[in-house]
Amino acid sequence: MIAVTAALIGFFAFVIMRVTTPQMTTLFTDLSVEDSSSIIKDLERQGIQFEIRNEGTIIMVPKDKVTRLRMKLAEGGLPKGGGVGYEVFDKSDALGTTSFVQNINHLRALEGELARTIRAIDRIQAARVHLVLPERPLFSREAPEPSASIVVRVRGSLEAQQIRAIRHLVASAVNGLKPQRVSIVDEAGQLLADGAATDPEQALGDERRTAFEKRMRKQVEDIVSSVVGSGRARVQLSADFDFNKITQTSDKYDPEGRVLRSSQTREEQSMTADTNGQVTVNNELPGQQQNGGAAAKDQSKKTEETNNYEISRTTKTEVTEAGRVNRISVAVLVDGIYTKNDKGELAYTDRTKEQLDRIATLVRSAIGFDQKRGDQVEVVNLRFADAPSTAPIGEPSGFLGMLQFTKDDVMYFVELGVMMLLGLVVLFMVIRPLVKRILASDEVAAAISGVLAGPAASEEAAPAAGQPLLPGGAASAIDVATIQGQVHAQSVHRVGELAERNPNETVAIIRQWLTEPTK
Repeated sequence: MIAVTAALIGFFAFVIMRVTTPQMTTLFTDLSVEDSSSIIKDLERQGIQFEIRNEGTIIMVPKDKVTRLRMKLAEGGLPKGGGVGYEVFDKSDALGTTSFVQNINHLRALEGELARTIRAIDRIQAARVHLVLPERPLFSREAPEPSASIVVRVRGSLEAQQIRAIRHLVASAVNGLKPQRVSIVDEAGQLLADGAATDPEQALGDERRTAFEKRMRKQVEDIVSSVVGSGRARVQLSADFDFNKITQTSDKYDPEGRVLRSSQTREEQSMTADTNGQVTVNNELPGQQQNGGAAAKDQSKKTEETNNYEISRTTKTEVTEAGRVNRISVAVLVDGIYTKNDKGELAYTDRTKEQLDRIATLVRSAIGFDQKRGDQVEVVNLRFADAPSTAPIGEPSGFLGMLQFTKDDVMYFVELGVMMLLGLVVLFMVIRPLVKRILASDEVAAAISGVLAGPAASEEAAPAAGQPLLPGGAASAIDVATIQGQVHAQSVHRVGELAERNPNETVAIIRQWLTEPTK
């Protein structure tokens, strides 16, 4: 009974604790040590129950209070994210602060805000930003360029596009900062962006080639897998890019397409008289030539014509951007055909040359095959190391999809199972014995009342004289006798206890019985 009582008390205590304990949910995750300490102090001040998990990076609070607590903590500037932002100016005294302190606080605030923004990017757990903003020296024509250094802690690895996004984000937030001057390092010391002058162009080219190869590889895998089956084809694609930028200018003249631009005509006419070689003043006078009509004369005439033509000309300037595809090489490895034999085992069969040629034709069409630029496509049929399973495993749906439980669901079912088990223990070890005792007490009371009813009741219950007792009646008589014996034994036991407790009265009663006359 002591063990049963202890188990019963423990059971009800467990039930009461589970009922009264509020359901806990996550308040914040990935907290720094400073933020976790500040939040715990605030929760203790408010008297709110909480739990700490994962070495203080996760804080659990009651589910019905999580929304109000987040709003309350946000009002107090928590969590701060492990850095100081523009809230550093909220409690500062502007009148008693020097310009040097103001510049330092501005730099701290800018670094903290950039770190918080970078942490909002996927896969980044923590970030720290260092800015170098040099001042322009006196009597200097050129100002030093600012630079930035970023250390990030990531889950997995960052893609090239995310690294470029971080660099441009920081460069856009700082005046005069160029993306080339931003260096990024991860928690393992691996240099993600070195800040070289040619690094952006090279990174852009590598990213473009990688994206092109990935897209083409996916297209080839999709079209080949639809023929040979999912997971039974391997595709490797390599693209050769030319990142040289070419500018070419050419002039073309058309001799047939001429147009008259200008025309000029010039005529000259002269006349001379023969004077026999005499040169006198009289011959040079204007009126003397008419008087000598008999003299011989010399006359000359000259005509010149100049025409200017415009010949049509075509000027063509071609700019070939960087990133031209020089050549594409594709290697496709496909598995054979698996069929079941008479024994139910999988038998491997090679694919025919006709099937491989059809697959190669599909691949050439998918990549835009060009024989002039030297593209190559190879399709090979080889047996894979692991044979495919007879029944492909897919995502469960319907009723099976409902059976996917989380960790919280499993713990909830475990608690229900423990409570049901304890309930069964209490039912069979406490309630069942008590019910048996109550029923036994009722049977004893009924038997005693039958005995006390007198010999008449016994005679009525007995069978008539001369009739044989039935088996059921014999069993009933035996039960009645057993009950009467138990009643007599209990009566004797009680009389003995009374005699032990009151010996004097017992002796007096016995003497009285002895002195009484017999009837």
